[in-house]
Amino acid sequence: MTVWDDLVGQEKVSGQLEAAARDADAQVTAVAARTPSPEASKMTHAWLFTGPPGSGRSTTARAFAAALQCTSPDRALGGIPGCGFCDGCHTSLIGTHADVQIIRTDLLSIGVKETRDLVRRAQLSPAVGRWQVIVMEDADRLTEGAGNVLLKAVEEPAPRTVWLLCAPSLEDVLPTIRSRCRHLTLRTPSVAAVADVLVRRDGIEPDIASAVARATQGHIGRARRLATDERARARRAAVLKLPLRVDDVGACLKAAQELIDAASEDAKQVAEETDVKETEDMKTALGAGQGGRMPRGTAGAMKELEDKQKRRKTRTQRDSLDLALIDLTAFYRDVLALQFGTDLALANTEMQDALDRLARGSSPEATLRRIEAIAACRVALDRNVAPLLAVEAMTMALRAG
Repeated sequence: MTVWDDLVGQEKVSGQLEAAARDADAQVTAVAARTPSPEASKMTHAWLFTGPPGSGRSTTARAFAAALQCTSPDRALGGIPGCGFCDGCHTSLIGTHADVQIIRTDLLSIGVKETRDLVRRAQLSPAVGRWQVIVMEDADRLTEGAGNVLLKAVEEPAPRTVWLLCAPSLEDVLPTIRSRCRHLTLRTPSVAAVADVLVRRDGIEPDIASAVARATQGHIGRARRLATDERARARRAAVLKLPLRVDDVGACLKAAQELIDAASEDAKQVAEETDVKETEDMKTALGAGQGGRMPRGTAGAMKELEDKQKRRKTRTQRDSLDLALIDLTAFYRDVLALQFGTDLALANTEMQDALDRLARGSSPEATLRRIEAIAACRVALDRNVAPLLAVEAMTMALRAG
């Protein structure tokens, strides 16, 4: 299976990247043979992948990175780089290639310090591979200062360095950066395509694969999680019962608190899995003595780690809340589809009775106002409004219609 098979429903983008990978391979081969490089190359030093959540931005960037490092002998016979089996492809895909740096953040933003470290690395020549590739999965989380630091590296790249930036939209990246990148837009894969890849690649039962693909409306990552994580399915089922519970003010406030508690539980679970190990590793690295006593001068490093863990917990809670709000939006979208009598496929067919009841008991205008209330809650959370206040305002608006 080639690396391009991971690009679900992205045939146009896949074709463009295959052509660029061929030209990149020709460039490296020409340099090694000391012959003139090909002209009018489709390869460039900076790429920007945008698309809605679940479209596979980071998967696409990783596949392209693997193709750039491909060492398959088939390339010399006209094969497309990106075989998926050679050492270059394999190590790039699993994140252990010495010349492929994968940047993702569990925090709310990527700061200047981290970006400066990346820029310094970008100036180095490849150690063992064909290119020095830096994949930034959360380019939209760069602070303004970090973006300005990155701009210099994108403007004046090293000869064998490639930047692969991922963001939801062009507007999420500084204009000065996006103007220096080749832009590729990914689309949301079809429900059928997502179900097919879950069956073929992950061994999911066809009925379950179809159900979770339809429930997530083409979001590959969320569909895989729903198919494999029973807790995620239970949490989603609880969220979809919320529209049936907001009958009075007390029920609205209770439902809001339960949403917040569920998100906090997610953050706590992540903390339990990662924070303890991180803390122990840090203490060992700093030379903790018997009984865990720390040497002098290490308090600052430990405080920095605690601050990082606190920011990660905040982001985990927000991400969990956002997923719940997306599920609620899909629920009311189904209600709206029934009210207008469209033949649009429903995402939540398992709740057909509840959908029918709400569709008969309210108007399309009220459903649209509810969808707008959920969108307003997402905006408020993004602007650092206290989560409980934002969700309480939303549940009250859902009741009012």
